[in-house]
Amino acid sequence: MRLSEWYHVYDEILRDLNIDRSSDESSARMLKMLTLNSDLISDEELHPLISKEVIVVGGNVSDNDTELIKALRPGRTLISAGSATDVLIVNGIIPDITVTDLDGDVGLQKKASLSGSVMLIHAHGDNTGLIAEHVRDLRGKMMITTQSVPDHVLYNFGGFTDGDRAVCMARHFGAKKMILVGFEFDTPSRKPDTDTEMKKRKLRWAKKIIFDMNPDDVTITML
Repeated sequence: MRLSEWYHVYDEILRDLNIDRSSDESSARMLKMLTLNSDLISDEELHPLISKEVIVVGGNVSDNDTELIKALRPGRTLISAGSATDVLIVNGIIPDITVTDLDGDVGLQKKASLSGSVMLIHAHGDNTGLIAEHVRDLRGKMMITTQSVPDHVLYNFGGFTDGDRAVCMARHFGAKKMILVGFEFDTPSRKPDTDTEMKKRKLRWAKKIIFDMNPDDVTITML
């Protein structure tokens, strides 16, 4: 997705969900500052890690899905979205790339980082506390992302939730076939202190970004 296209979608999301753009940008500045000494990689370094076929694992993945993921993985890049990493790590699966705003079990995401998963850490207005608490503990290779204006360090490949952001990132780097596992757009998983109605609204945007804005040359299969 070109940035010009994304900014149009982003403006709609800001209005729909009553999000303050300045809080997104403040969070991004904090993330940038706190990762000055991190092992940051560029888009040129990330590109070779993404194959033409990818598996993107969403937050509704279950333990029962892990054998299928292992069987599908050969020849494909495995991308974990947010709290899906918890299930993968517990079942002995290290994703190639983890796309996260540091929600979920951050301890398991730190383990993924130490085990070689490239972390795409995202900043938005609601996760400044998590960034301040955890980001300096991530020791592996990392890229930092924003949903607002990027620069030479902060990247923006499009996307709003961890899941659709992972899909947008894979598209950006040339993935043509995507298998989505553990995605649920109509019934969000229940988490403590989560506004269920707001989560449903966010997932409606995720579904729109993944499917309605999908290029004709990219095939998406949901399992």
